[in-house]
Amino acid sequence: MKKGKRYQEAAKLRDKTNLYEAPEAIAIVKKAASAKFDETIEAHLKMGLDGRHADQQIRGAVVLPHGTGKKVRVLVFAKGDKAEEAAAAGAEFVGAEELIPKIQNEGWLEFDKVVATPNMMSVVGRLGRILGPKGLMPNPKAGTVTMDVAKAVQELKAGKIEYRLDKTNIVHVPIGKASFTEEQLNENFQTLIDAINKAKPAAAKGQYIRSATLTSTMGPGVKLNTARLV
Repeated sequence: MKKGKRYQEAAKLRDKTNLYEAPEAIAIVKKAASAKFDETIEAHLKMGLDGRHADQQIRGAVVLPHGTGKKVRVLVFAKGDKAEEAAAAGAEFVGAEELIPKIQNEGWLEFDKVVATPNMMSVVGRLGRILGPKGLMPNPKAGTVTMDVAKAVQELKAGKIEYRLDKTNIVHVPIGKASFTEEQLNENFQTLIDAINKAKPAAAKGQYIRSATLTSTMGPGVKLNTARLV
């Protein structure tokens, strides 16, 4: 597939054969983000794991110190006091069973994250086929199934991101926007890497992070020196 002129110009900023240190890669990716919108900067980590085995899965969440630059709309499934707490914490949408037909029948998905109290998971479970493929299903490991709904909402608003191994054993995570400073992007990236390293399964063998690439929405990928990431 032929790449556009802007992409080709941006690609000249990096040497495809080189493995860069994170700060240098971030500087290149930031410079290459020349689209007319504020591009998202993403990290793609190829892991030395086999996600088909439960003991080699990684999934968790981490609050990026400078957030993601994206406004996060939160839906909370809760009742009573917990519903009030969620609303007070800034959740855009709060409800219970009455939201099921709205999502199932009307295709309503105007939210970015979903939080639920444990006693609501039987209700939320009915939406598994819709929320699951979109990565919206609440999960205890990600801190989105909890009684402390206020904390969950506040952390998501502050820039909490979820990381998980996909079917090809790669972790894809946003670390900020092109408008962020290099320092902000670097701190966000290092926070992510620290969390990934802490989540290393005991069953992991060989090289844990096999390859790492930073890229912007429309820009070329810049490969990192993985030896410096562990």
